[in-house]
Amino acid sequence: METNRKPYTRQFKAELVKMITDGGASPAQVAKDLEIPLETLYRWIQELTAKPEEVFPGKGQITSDAEIIRKLKRENERLKKECEMLRKAGENLRKP
Repeated sequence: METNRKPYTRQFKAELVKMITDGGASPAQVAKDLEIPLETLYRWIQELTAKPEEVFPGKGQITSDAEIIRKLKRENERLKKECEMLRKAGENLRKP
């Protein structure tokens, strides 16, 4: 079963949240007028207040924390391989 999700821009989401939080618009009314699920609006509000600088990353974009973790995991794998290679080279040098 496919769902038809409407794509909303980061700017659109941020303006809606601002309209609700600062402008005093009712989330229920905004949801009804724009045919957006009320739960979605509440999630957008929660995301914007939690991490405003990293809010709504969009398709294929990763938040800075996730990007850092991904880079560290890659580096960790590389270092593990290097250590294993050096260990094997050291074993070969000890053999007569």
